[in-house]
Amino acid sequence: MLEINLLPVREVRKRAEVRQSLAQLGLVLLLTVCAMGAVHLQLREEMSRTASRIQQMERDIARFKPQLDQVEAFKKKKNELEKKIDVIDGLDRARRGPVRMMAELADRIPPRVWITSLDTNGGTIKVQGESLDNELVALFMRDLGASEWFGEVDLEGTKLNAQKGGLKLVQFDMKASLAGPKTEVPAAAGGKGKGKAGAKGKAPAAAGGSKG
Repeated sequence: MLEINLLPVREVRKRAEVRQSLAQLGLVLLLTVCAMGAVHLQLREEMSRTASRIQQMERDIARFKPQLDQVEAFKKKKNELEKKIDVIDGLDRARRGPVRMMAELADRIPPRVWITSLDTNGGTIKVQGESLDNELVALFMRDLGASEWFGEVDLEGTKLNAQKGGLKLVQFDMKASLAGPKTEVPAAAGGKGKGKAGAKGKAPAAAGGSKG
């Protein structure tokens, strides 16, 4: 009977399989190294480009730094000037406030109404005066309340005064809150209505003069 020894064939197959596995592993390792090398090169290029951009930005900053310093100095000076202008405007409004208030009060007073006493305390003004009748007092209160420079107007009381020159006068006490000074826009709006009241304001001046 013929006997065949298969051990050499098996060894050859095993060696072939080992060589094939080693070749595949080597190919995988080679591909991995190539991929890592490509990624590394790409990262180096990106880092190089980023470093170049950073250097260019630093050069631009160094080149424009004098202009930036001038802009910052201009902004600082502008803020200081704006603060000074605000202070000057506030002082100017505070200076013109009492004058404007008195002018507005004179424009709003109807004919045949006379102010005998005027007192300001904080944000309130107290007015004492005389009139020919209560209707003129009510008209004075209405016109005063319509002014941009006065807020709530309250009548504290009226009484019939003694006769003066054959006329019985009504003495009144009223108070009003001060709403000004305001911006120029309300003042201009008040100026439009003041022309109508200004015609009234001329008559009291003459009447007041005849009274004195």
